[in-house]
Amino acid sequence: MQRPTPDSQDMTQTIPKAPFILGLSGLLPFIWGAMSHASPEIMAWGANWVGAGLLGTEVQTSYGVVILSFMSGVLWGFATKARGLKAAACYAMSVLPALWAFFVVSSGLDSKTSYLMIGFVGLLILDVVFYRLGLTPRWWLRLRLLLSAIVLGCLSLS
Repeated sequence: MQRPTPDSQDMTQTIPKAPFILGLSGLLPFIWGAMSHASPEIMAWGANWVGAGLLGTEVQTSYGVVILSFMSGVLWGFATKARGLKAAACYAMSVLPALWAFFVVSSGLDSKTSYLMIGFVGLLILDVVFYRLGLTPRWWLRLRLLLSAIVLGCLSLS
């Protein structure tokens, strides 16, 4: 059941339309946060229409916590396919993104965006681990690499 290395069939397998579209849609708050952070005009317009909490690094931090927590749940679901000690290890690993997000936001740290970036890199590492253990769909890593690259790009702009 293990996939030691991604083979060419895994990397060319088409990502199903629904996860692809929903995954891309889930990037919108990160993209909006980067745009509003980079543009004083968008920031001013957004402050009048949606409020400061849905702009710049604020929206990215809030949404980043939601996504890291959501992804913990996804990994937990993948862990249900494992057995024995491997299952126990996978369940333990699956909660790490949510715990990281909780402690980053609760810490009062100034550079929450940097710590969220670390959390998303850690999540990608967990995605690779679960993929190599054969617990994810074959297309999973292609989708996660794309989404993670865009999230990290958006966070780096802030």
